[in-house]
Amino acid sequence: MNSLIPDVHLLGCEGLSKQTITTILSLAQFYRNKSDEGERFQLLNGMTVANLFFEPSTRTRTSFEIAAQRLGAQVVNFSSQGSSTSKGETVTDTAKNIEAMDPSILVIRHSSSGIPHLLAKCVKIPILNAGDGFHEHPSQALLDLLTIQQSKTNVQGKKILIVGDIAHSRVARSNIYALNTMGAQVTVCGPPTLIPPFPEKLGVQVEIQLEKALPTADVIMMLRIQFERQSAMQIPSKGEYAKFWGLNERTIRNIKEDAIIMHPGPLNRGVEISPAVADGPYSVILNQVKNGVAVRMALINLYSRAPLPQEWFEAEKRSSHV
Repeated sequence: MNSLIPDVHLLGCEGLSKQTITTILSLAQFYRNKSDEGERFQLLNGMTVANLFFEPSTRTRTSFEIAAQRLGAQVVNFSSQGSSTSKGETVTDTAKNIEAMDPSILVIRHSSSGIPHLLAKCVKIPILNAGDGFHEHPSQALLDLLTIQQSKTNVQGKKILIVGDIAHSRVARSNIYALNTMGAQVTVCGPPTLIPPFPEKLGVQVEIQLEKALPTADVIMMLRIQFERQSAMQIPSKGEYAKFWGLNERTIRNIKEDAIIMHPGPLNRGVEISPAVADGPYSVILNQVKNGVAVRMALINLYSRAPLPQEWFEAEKRSSHV
């Protein structure tokens, strides 16, 4: 059993300590290195990870599934279409029934903000929030931090520019919390209609004009417009958005030579980012995807309280006197 993570659940990045984030990233980097070497583990042999997804997902659900399998766990996937919620069962009853089947950990994504927090009060098994409404998406932020750390050695002091639909983005919110905790300087940029009210409460700076914000950024994180979370169209058109806030061959002329470009996916090519930029030399988008599996391996391992890889654990003990 491990005790490096003080919390039972991972519900968001808000409130996560620097030590907890550092521990997760350290184990994730270990798993990334070992996965690149083709190594697999059986640390969760006999355990079951239940994926409960009430929203469509490609990268997140698949990477959680691959992560669990690489640790030796069995995976059971539930969706709203294939569950009794389509017959009127409440999400809490669904979760309680899944808990009665004795999975080791529950991964949940839901379109309503706060559902993971609600379920955390109803079930005893660890919950990993895989995205709830426009509230938080902690595993995405953690894989983004790992990607930044790999490119920039550390996060502290780096200037991070997050561009796009900040108001409706759970990715932006989780990143802001985690980046602030790790000592980064965060600026958000986008149309005024897509900037949340009182952004200073989030500890970020605001710049409306993209070309003013680009030259000093070490990391440029582009976001998709969350049309599905808007009650009404909050930009005149996709074309106008692309003209003023899209990253393309013209606007990247203003970025630093060693800047990196990120995107959590899915991409709207030609809207927030052009194909040439998404596939270009500054892009680390596919590395984010690779890191997603490693981070989710670390999260499943740590929060399930399964045995930790001895090689990593001994190194962690030596470095931090755990």
